[in-house]
Amino acid sequence: MRPSGRELNQMRAVSFETGFTKHAEGSCLIKMGDTHVLCTATIEDRVPPFIKGSGLGWVTAEYGMLPRATNTRMRREAASGKQGGRTVEIQRLIGRALRAGVDRVALGERQITVDCDVLQADGGTRCASITGGWVALRLAVNKLMKAGDVISDPLVDPVAAVSCGIYAGQPVLDLDYPEDSEAGVDGNFIMTGSGKLIEIQMSAEGSVFSRDQMNQLMDLAEKGVGELAAMQKAAAA
Repeated sequence: MRPSGRELNQMRAVSFETGFTKHAEGSCLIKMGDTHVLCTATIEDRVPPFIKGSGLGWVTAEYGMLPRATNTRMRREAASGKQGGRTVEIQRLIGRALRAGVDRVALGERQITVDCDVLQADGGTRCASITGGWVALRLAVNKLMKAGDVISDPLVDPVAAVSCGIYAGQPVLDLDYPEDSEAGVDGNFIMTGSGKLIEIQMSAEGSVFSRDQMNQLMDLAEKGVGELAAMQKAAAA
């Protein structure tokens, strides 16, 4: 039995509240159970120096957690003068993941920055950030298309992510914190809406796992991402 009472292949309740902030070109508050992340997308008519003049667009991301996103207060990273290694690793992952669903030629020479701010954490913050980040990105691109600034849709496929793991000896979908903290195996699966893999982060936290268990986790991830992609499309329609 899972602590939440969910079935092994059952996601937490997921919701998207779009247009959450009025200034960003695209914004979305994603809730995956008790993990809540505010995602905003900002369009700029510039690109990083390393692709300037190439005609290619760029999508990047930044990630952060509010001090009381967790059960004890975390010190703001600004107070220490630098980002922690975990923050840097996660925001690079979000950027890589979102770029996998973008036709950068069609985007044109402009940059879209997706900011992911964790308001409340209960496991799976990077997965929620990627999934909500795509919705914010979709809304921003919709504005570009409506204004005629891009001719063809640069978003070729939705991008979503979900965690899966081995908890109490069973493969489970969408780990919350009680499961994540006790899981023998923990993984993050980033995929496109059409089922193509972008990235898998897997580790044996307390026990090794078999190829068969890996396949079971992949099946769960495909199911979860398929559900998320359908919700993304509906939210950003």
